[in-house]
Amino acid sequence: MYYSSYETSLGPVYICEDKGFVTHLGFGKKPPFAATERDSPLMCRAHAQLKEYLGGGRTSFGLPLRPEGTPFEQTVWQQLQAIPYGETITYGELARRVGRPRAARAAGAACGKNPIAIFIPCHRVLGQNGGLTGYAWGEERKAALLELEGSAAGGEGK
Repeated sequence: MYYSSYETSLGPVYICEDKGFVTHLGFGKKPPFAATERDSPLMCRAHAQLKEYLGGGRTSFGLPLRPEGTPFEQTVWQQLQAIPYGETITYGELARRVGRPRAARAAGAACGKNPIAIFIPCHRVLGQNGGLTGYAWGEERKAALLELEGSAAGGEGK
């Protein structure tokens, strides 16, 4: 597995690639696991798309993603990718969308384990009252991402 780090408006991020897939995007200068620092065309493309998104010029991503997780986590992460740019849902709604209407906490836990921040947009999921609860990378970053997308915390999105 390889990684590269980049400076962004939200602070330093690392992007990891393994066998032609983006496997991680997290905040920090390097991942908290063993990986070799090396740039690749895919990571450069991922960084360019991230930069365009953070600059307000991109609303979706076209990258091969391969997050590792349980079947339930995989299902949640697929549903996260179906939430349109600028819209938000609650953890309860996310649980309903994955066919487990009583599993809002489990859906929230899966969001917290999302290894590919931003590209898999767990920041678009809010607490039942519309609050910024539960973002693994900090509520300030979640608020900034929602503001960028024109979503208002406390609302239902656009």
